[in-house]
Amino acid sequence: MTFSKYEIFNTVVELGNLTRTAEKLNLTQSGVSYAISSLESELGISLLKRNRSGISLTSNGERILVHIQRILKDNELLQQELTAIKRINTGTIRIGTLSSVSTQWLPGILSCFHTTYPLIEIKTYLGCYDEISTWISNGTIDFGFTSLPTAKPFDTMPLKKDKLVVLLPPNHPLQDQKIITFDQLSNEHFIMPQWGIDDNIKRTLIENKVKLKINYELMEERTILAMVQMGLGISILPELILVNIPNDIHLVDLEQPTYRILGIAALSLKDKSPATKKFITCMRSWLHDHDFLDFK
Repeated sequence: MTFSKYEIFNTVVELGNLTRTAEKLNLTQSGVSYAISSLESELGISLLKRNRSGISLTSNGERILVHIQRILKDNELLQQELTAIKRINTGTIRIGTLSSVSTQWLPGILSCFHTTYPLIEIKTYLGCYDEISTWISNGTIDFGFTSLPTAKPFDTMPLKKDKLVVLLPPNHPLQDQKIITFDQLSNEHFIMPQWGIDDNIKRTLIENKVKLKINYELMEERTILAMVQMGLGISILPELILVNIPNDIHLVDLEQPTYRILGIAALSLKDKSPATKKFITCMRSWLHDHDFLDFK
């Protein structure tokens, strides 16, 4: 028995006519007749009644049709799954990433992913929020890590609430305070992270009407840390960045808990390739296992 005979039989039942079945399946009418006769012979029962009004099912045919349709459906699902697996096992995923994500998350995520899918190539593009937004828009990357909400109407997935903290130089007068008010920020020379329009730090300062004395605007976090350490100003950075920082830089909370919502963004997360979807699943699992995932 073959699936082709099942398909022919099912189509004959649907259309009720051998000629239309032959046309739909690109077969000859004699080929359709032979397939039905061969199937009846293999099963040892009559499936169809042929008369002047056309073709109809025998009582046995009605009973068998249900099972044949189920087999055809299961085979269709099997072929879909095989296609998805083949697509997942090879290919390239392009990811826009931030320096903090590249340092703290990506090594572990990539190690986990490549263990299961060693043939999938991962290309990473390091940038700021604005660059990642542009790469998503023009199709350079499949998705990117960024700060949420985004200015552009992307499809997004929040991952972590990353607390913003104030960085003070050595021997700063405010270093022993438990919190720093927004008014106090206005009196300080400030080193502003220059990450783009989706930056939660700028958004927070604007929302709280803080007028800063901005001495420097920089993109690279390690440069900001070095300048704070040298006493060139204070700054605000997310906690995810603040790993292995110099001991003489003091971290103090803002007067109200403030967070960068770190997540991923794409033109459409639903329409991504099977490989990309598998990567996102692996990423979320890794973040959950390492207590980084705040949004279930």
